[in-house]
Amino acid sequence: MKGFFAAVGQNLSFVGVSLVIIAVMIAVAYLIERAARKKNGSTERILSTRKIVIIAMFSAISGILYCFDFSIPVIAPEFYKLDFSELPALIAGFAFGPVAGVLVEFLKVLIKLLIKSTSTAFVGDLANFLIGCMLVLPAAAIYAFKKTKKRAIIGCAVGTACMTVFGTWFNAVYLLPTFAVLFHLPLDQILLMGQAINPKVTSLTSFVVLMVAPINLIKGVGVSILTLLVYKRLSPVLKHR
Repeated sequence: MKGFFAAVGQNLSFVGVSLVIIAVMIAVAYLIERAARKKNGSTERILSTRKIVIIAMFSAISGILYCFDFSIPVIAPEFYKLDFSELPALIAGFAFGPVAGVLVEFLKVLIKLLIKSTSTAFVGDLANFLIGCMLVLPAAAIYAFKKTKKRAIIGCAVGTACMTVFGTWFNAVYLLPTFAVLFHLPLDQILLMGQAINPKVTSLTSFVVLMVAPINLIKGVGVSILTLLVYKRLSPVLKHR
């Protein structure tokens, strides 16, 4: 807990920018969900008391999953971690809409920070939230307009593609340069770490394409398959049918 508040104090400006980004993502999810409900003629509240309770429960599960991250050193340097914390967020997004999915993404980061603090000066945590939203938000949005198995599969495929493309781009233009500045680690040294795994890494572009993209693709495909396997069985319970 002390480590968390110390990190907040040291990175107030970055935390402020992160909060603005989070607010924008929630607003986008809200507008999409309103449009979907209007099209479907639904009068159900976006956030009922029961939904809030389930979102909190799913956020706790997601936060715990986020703490159990792991690296795949044969694909990327060890500071790149893989986790499946998007699974509860995607299930919540399918069950209750894009807003629920994005809120689970946000709350899981808070829970993880309170449990484990941050080892990346919040940079990795912001990245996890944004890249996770790139999977959950498109998938939940597509499914919200027409809730069929086909739309769920299409949503997962689009979400995985968005997460892979955005995650690769975001690493190149923001995440890696920021990480290098905060930790006084030259980009050339990061590239050498990648080159030790894959000799084809010769530039920042080749680094993110050969290392970051596969990590996000594995995560997106894995979370999508698990969601499609378990969602229909959980749906009646979540929706109290």
